[in-house]
Amino acid sequence: MELQDKCAQLVERLKLASAGDIVSIKPLSGGVSCDIAAVDLGTRTICVKFALPKLRVAEDWHAPPQRNSAEYKWLEFAQRVVPGSTPTLLGRDDALCGFAMEFIAPRSAYLWKTALLASAPIQDEAHQVGDTLGRIHAASSQPDFDTGRFQNHADFRELRLAPYLQFTASKHGDVKGRLLKLVAMLEMSQAKTSVLIHGDVSPKNIFFRRGHCMILDAECATMGDAAFDLAFCVNHLALKAFHMPQRARALLAELLALWQAYRPHVAWESPDDLERRIAELVPALMLARIDGKSPVEYLTEATRAQVRTVAIELLKQSPTTLDELAARLAHACATMARTPFRKQQPT
Repeated sequence: MELQDKCAQLVERLKLASAGDIVSIKPLSGGVSCDIAAVDLGTRTICVKFALPKLRVAEDWHAPPQRNSAEYKWLEFAQRVVPGSTPTLLGRDDALCGFAMEFIAPRSAYLWKTALLASAPIQDEAHQVGDTLGRIHAASSQPDFDTGRFQNHADFRELRLAPYLQFTASKHGDVKGRLLKLVAMLEMSQAKTSVLIHGDVSPKNIFFRRGHCMILDAECATMGDAAFDLAFCVNHLALKAFHMPQRARALLAELLALWQAYRPHVAWESPDDLERRIAELVPALMLARIDGKSPVEYLTEATRAQVRTVAIELLKQSPTTLDELAARLAHACATMARTPFRKQQPT
């Protein structure tokens, strides 16, 4: 079904407007897993999102479109725990695997990824993200939380473990065992110390409006290991440190600020144990965003090669704290800025 037809059906089924009220439908960019559009209804503009069964990447990557339901439920829960942390929701339709929500106008908010890549002044963003994520995780660890709504382990495997860690393991024989061990660790944590994780805590999915963060795109939401959400976000700060070495120290300080804001909320397990798992996961995700099914788009080939080498070194001798990780990343960024680099190819 064409996007225009899906939009028309969705607004009518949700009783937001009639199809004839639609002035325009503007597809929005920014994701590989969904169709997303701004729908002008004349009196207001809304945002609609439909999950795709096949993701728009070079590799063959499929995922069930019903994941759209888990995303909507995560957004509902996050909004209750931290009001304003997600856009206002307007309804969802099972048959279309789509939902409608508030459209975030560019003039009223900014995207964290855009600000980071533009070297905009840091405005306490990482602290806000860490605090918000910590509150959501903590609320989901309470005994009265309904975990049955988020048993999406198969979807998480298809959307995260398989395309990121397992696929990358198939390209790197020297660290294959380490990567698969981390996969097993994440799967085991789902049954032991699980909280409701988002699964895609990335600067591309985080807006800031009036000094508060809003987190979007929770398609991978499931009960799982809190370490994954933290490591996923920390990884993006690490990659941008390599991309912008002149900003490396500031970006790595943000890495630590995120954890410092998050840590006080951890009561479901030892914060030290959680920090160790985060530090172990970050190098794996660094490598996965170079050689996995969804590589980051802004790195040059030379920088990709640098990140690959550093990630493999860190996987072979894992840091145990985020302070240690940040220090080793800072040293790598500084060293590579001073010395010629020889590419290391996947094994």
